[in-house]
Amino acid sequence: MGLSEGFWHHEYWLPPGATWEDMKKSADIQYPQPQDLLLCMPGALLLTIVRCIFKRTIALPLGRRLGVSDKLRPKVQPNAMLEGFYVLLGRTPKEGDLISLAKQSDLPVKKVETWFWHWWAQEQPRLLKKFCEASWRFTFYFTSFFPGLALLCDKPWFWDHTVCWLRFPQQPLLPALGWFSLLELSFYCSLVATLPFEKRKDFKEQIIHHIATITSIFVSYCANLIQFGMIVMRHDASDYILELAKMLHYMKWKRVCVLVVFIISWLVIFPLITYYCFVTKFQFFLISCLINAFLMVLQLLHIFWSYLIIQVIFGVILHGVKIKDARSDTEESDRSEAEDLANNRE
Repeated sequence: MGLSEGFWHHEYWLPPGATWEDMKKSADIQYPQPQDLLLCMPGALLLTIVRCIFKRTIALPLGRRLGVSDKLRPKVQPNAMLEGFYVLLGRTPKEGDLISLAKQSDLPVKKVETWFWHWWAQEQPRLLKKFCEASWRFTFYFTSFFPGLALLCDKPWFWDHTVCWLRFPQQPLLPALGWFSLLELSFYCSLVATLPFEKRKDFKEQIIHHIATITSIFVSYCANLIQFGMIVMRHDASDYILELAKMLHYMKWKRVCVLVVFIISWLVIFPLITYYCFVTKFQFFLISCLINAFLMVLQLLHIFWSYLIIQVIFGVILHGVKIKDARSDTEESDRSEAEDLANNRE
């Protein structure tokens, strides 16, 4: 048995007693074909192009009209020695390093410290850029969620998840569901491709989330678990709410209620409805166990991000702390505070 044949062996992908012969397509009946997923590559490229055009022609003018603006940042004087240290270590120096660098560059320690504050500040993403990114994600999540919901509303398995497993895997593929799965897969592939160019505090968590999502979509499509996969993908109902909350924050409009709705979707709807149904109602084989593992990874990430958001909410309610985007990089307000501190030390 070759490597390819071993990988696609029916005992790994299908429940006991089922084979790929049960899913042979005919003129009247279509089943998912793994090669269909190759379309996600041009799809991801197309979405990346649309994303760039949208941010430049729509989101950027919209942000300026709504009053989102970038703070002026002090110019940093070129210094090869200090730049080399920052590029090599990727951080601001500690006290001992500051003293050593000050001696080598023949500058006061406070001057060196100020230089690093300014250099760090200029590398952080601009507020307007972050508004454009949130606008793009909001637009995609919003415009994909409601058409996707419309596709599912008349399906009995959407309201009763146990129906998903009837006659599995001999469930013909509805073309609309197949194209929607490809759209979601293309979107997350485009996010993975561009994530290395973004500055985020939760970069590792984002990579794990996107890889888990992409793998879940890929596996559910190949194993003809599209019905369940569509239900899982509907848990992104809260994503456009979160992106809207971020846009409002960048516009200096404080809204906590949308974050509460977001947490409810993550910590209540997803685990109690979708995850519970998959674990308790479906027979286990290799691929179902793999999907189960990735669903657990997604839930752990949901708990982690919800914890960060709850910290923000309690900070606002109890202490009046400014709302921060706990999942992305340091906010413009934080940068301005750092710059003010650096200016005071000069």
